[in-house]
Amino acid sequence: MKLDKVLSISGKPGLYELKAQTRGGFVAESMLDGKKISVNMRHNVSLLSEIAIYTYTEEVPLREVFQKISDKENGGEAISHKESKAKLEEYFSEVLPGYDEDRVYVSDIKKILQWYNLLVSKGYTDFSKPDEKTAEETSETDKTPKDTGGEEE
Repeated sequence: MKLDKVLSISGKPGLYELKAQTRGGFVAESMLDGKKISVNMRHNVSLLSEIAIYTYTEEVPLREVFQKISDKENGGEAISHKESKAKLEEYFSEVLPGYDEDRVYVSDIKKILQWYNLLVSKGYTDFSKPDEKTAEETSETDKTPKDTGGEEE
């Protein structure tokens, strides 16, 4: 499962996995209970791969924040989203130093930690960019012979 197939649907708890396109929307499966729902264009839907967190210098993709949490926790679960406000803010500032405290609310931090823990509990631990190639893959494509366009005799 790729992060660009994981959705957050406004007004619905947890995360959903995109399963299929339909004429008026799509079908998504809840990661909490496995139930499939039909989602139409009236719902406010966000792809996790498109979400970013404000810092004082830039916007950091959620995928990178998840990777930093994963690195801090050695791939395990993070602290509970039900911890105190002070503990959540302290934890998040360790994970993402310089996050914009005026624009990133405690409710956002809770949601990020809740989503991260849900993804890890479902076995999702690869938060790298989907289009990143390994050095080996890149070197293999560079070895492909190219047509020089020369004339044959």
